[in-house]
Amino acid sequence: MTISVAPATLDDAEDLAALMEELDTYYQAPPVEELAVRVAQIQRLLFGPTPVASVLLARDGARLVGMASYSYLWPAAGVTHSLFLKELYVSAAARRRGVGRVLMEHLRTVAEERGCSRVEWTTDQENTEAQTFYDALGAHVHDGKVFYRTQIPSS
Repeated sequence: MTISVAPATLDDAEDLAALMEELDTYYQAPPVEELAVRVAQIQRLLFGPTPVASVLLARDGARLVGMASYSYLWPAAGVTHSLFLKELYVSAAARRRGVGRVLMEHLRTVAEERGCSRVEWTTDQENTEAQTFYDALGAHVHDGKVFYRTQIPSS
């Protein structure tokens, strides 16, 4: 397997939408939108006038095998900023082949190039497979925060 990583472009929207559907299946989320709707959302949210996130894509040749979606948080430590990894996902067929590690290395490079003070992320408490992976990277659990969420009703 030869893995290449590059930022997602507008031309990647359909492949990314299909991978996001696989991700939803992994998390046992019910299908929400048709592929065409997902593609349009990705085009608007990632490549529209106000992008809400950035995405790195991992490919094995032409086949999309993984993604890392991230944004920046400010403030982090003092008045610095951090790179926040929202989602790291590797296609089931490509797991345990180094794709996640390569994506994490690229994220760290992006953070360093952007002058971030740290890289941060969360994982579900039940996702022990992800926790084992992050532990193997040398990451440490930061238990100094409690995670909150409020829902915004759909219009």
